Amino acid sequence: MAKEEGIQRPLRVAALIATKRDDPERGPMVVMNPDDARSRLLTDGELAWVYGPKRHELATVRIDPGMRLGDVFLRDITGARPSEIVKVIKPDLDTRARRPTALG
Repeated sequence: MAKEEGIQRPLRVAALIATKRDDPERGPMVVMNPDDARSRLLTDGELAWVYGPKRHELATVRIDPGMRLGDVFLRDITGARPSEIVKVIKPDLDTRARRPTALG
């Protein structure tokens, strides 16, 4: 599987919702097809980076078999727009070199 066909393959924003302060469920979330999640080594409920054209944000992953392959539904992702292309990437929490350290 080529890199663009798997982990780094861009996804299309099929739908986007912004919640209100009094909504019972709020916060950044990305809903995706199980095959798209599996190719990125993502599981339901974990965090992933959503990279858009203007910025990136951490969001909770929700897996929905009803989502079309290659599409995502976003909630509370600032700056994203319907039909834009985004990348969803698992954070690298195991590599110390990528984390800032207090000692330098």
